[in-house]
Amino acid sequence: MKNDHDVTRRHLLVLGAASSAAALIGTGRAEAAPAAPPKVPRRVLGKTKQSIPILLVGGGSGFNGTFDGRIKTALDYGVNYIDTARKYAGGRSEPAAANTLHKLNAREKTWITSKTGSWDAKGFERDVGISLGELKTDYIDLYFLHELDDPRPLDDKELIKTVESLKKAGKIRYFGFSCHSGNVAELLHAASKRSFIDAVMFRYNFRQYGNKELNLAIDAAHKANVGLIAMKTQGSEASFENAWKKFEQTGKWNKYQAVLKAVWADPRITAAVSHMDDMNKLRENIAAALDRSKLTQRENAALERYAALTRPYACDGCEHLCGAALDGQVRIGTTLRYLMYHDAYGERERAKDLFRALDPGARRLSGLDWDKASRACPHGVDIAAHMRRAQEVLV
Repeated sequence: MKNDHDVTRRHLLVLGAASSAAALIGTGRAEAAPAAPPKVPRRVLGKTKQSIPILLVGGGSGFNGTFDGRIKTALDYGVNYIDTARKYAGGRSEPAAANTLHKLNAREKTWITSKTGSWDAKGFERDVGISLGELKTDYIDLYFLHELDDPRPLDDKELIKTVESLKKAGKIRYFGFSCHSGNVAELLHAASKRSFIDAVMFRYNFRQYGNKELNLAIDAAHKANVGLIAMKTQGSEASFENAWKKFEQTGKWNKYQAVLKAVWADPRITAAVSHMDDMNKLRENIAAALDRSKLTQRENAALERYAALTRPYACDGCEHLCGAALDGQVRIGTTLRYLMYHDAYGERERAKDLFRALDPGARRLSGLDWDKASRACPHGVDIAAHMRRAQEVLV
């Protein structure tokens, strides 16, 4: 039997993952194409008992509205999980994904997750209905409260009742929330104590592996059989576009592949959702997932050095700490995230649009003592410099 992470030369050419070639094929002659491409490994998502791929297709930047070849390629390699949300791509992500799945006749073999920013019963039920229409489907596999930063909605009896009703009606199969603000650990603990929460998508990357509080929370959620999905795995830096160049590639994986490999090495994590806005990124990530070899000690050390060197550029989203040092209503963590989209992801127009959609008080970047916020940051992030940069490119 062929080893499940062997890949033929032809498949490598299809993937276009030149950086992973040495890991995935030998140097012999090309083989005949197999009947089907190899499939990305799968794991069980907690109490859902459902098997999903370890790599998930993120829909944050949207998809081609007519037909998106990335979805087709992802499905070919077993990456049959699309993560979208009501707000993604200005509301265009859901219908665009649906168009491609419809043309491929692939809805029934594809897991779809969507999300709503409405955390109350009425808004949740309304948005589930809208998502069903936009996705052209009778059910959604997993529906999240989006960007949750407050545990109180998890005790809303009306919301819980609505979730159970929608499950019983077959409109959603499972329920959970996504979170990436400064209280991720608190929310994971909350999920571990509430049986109706099936899965959580949370910020988790190589910068946080030594965080004792977070690890205890992950342990608690995992013990409670809550399905855990990692997001923001790249730990990208806000501003100073060249910060990522501090990564020293010591093996076959580039920075983007290495950080995914590091997340997959954690047996508590079922999968990682990845923002793959072009075919090359998709192919590289699939190649990394297909190769089940672990990062070497040298590669792990390179990630640790990279984390240390770029610590002043990376925001952990705990804006309740730095924001408390100011009198304004500015959203420091949110602004730095949009700055990251602009500088690290190259999504300049999207970053500007998101920033402009904030409340007027949150967009105020002048007349504030940013040095106070910098001193309040527990990680030494130079908030003052980042906010000056934000004023230059986002306003």
